[in-house]
Amino acid sequence: MAGRRRWSTEQILDAAAELLLAGDAETFSVRKLAAALGTDSSSLYRHFRNKTELLRAVADRILLSAMDGYRPAGDWKQRLIAVALRLRDAFGQQPQLAAVWGRHGSGGTGSRLMMEEVLQSLRASGLPDHEIPARYHRFVVLIASLITAEGAFGGVGAEEYEQGMEQFRVAVLGADPERFPALAHFAREIRPLGADRVAALEEILAAHLADIEAALP
Repeated sequence: MAGRRRWSTEQILDAAAELLLAGDAETFSVRKLAAALGTDSSSLYRHFRNKTELLRAVADRILLSAMDGYRPAGDWKQRLIAVALRLRDAFGQQPQLAAVWGRHGSGGTGSRLMMEEVLQSLRASGLPDHEIPARYHRFVVLIASLITAEGAFGGVGAEEYEQGMEQFRVAVLGADPERFPALAHFAREIRPLGADRVAALEEILAAHLADIEAALP
């Protein structure tokens, strides 16, 4: 009788990414992954100690693909914008995985490449070294939050999107002006969360970088 097939770490991560595309981190389990591979959970625990470690490895591959071929160019702001847009594009191709990164983070080579470039860019700005760690943290939290939110909308189907838009119109345009005077006043200008998210990300990022620039000595 032939033994069970041995799966490489990369093959396991490939299968995990496919499974996550069909669901999310909440419904994902090592048991489901093992079933998809036709093996048992114990064989996967030889590669990863637990579900969280596996999810971090999947997220890190997205970061690694985002940084693949990257070469620093321009001033410190242009470099940070380039990294942010690369991350957005990489997770945009697999939006369900953005939430995995936002929740579980990553600690592999892709993460280190991203961290190194962000830190180097902040150092190139002229910020004092003692301010850089805090600025780094704020930048990454901002980018991760925006990309995770964008990824959540990227995974919404057409029918679900239209239902959400209808609920938005009812909630905003139908607001009682006596109870919600400001909402009623701005109702026709308020846009749903899913509108122009690309432009919104770039504007928020530009404002954040302007705040850094204003703090330079």
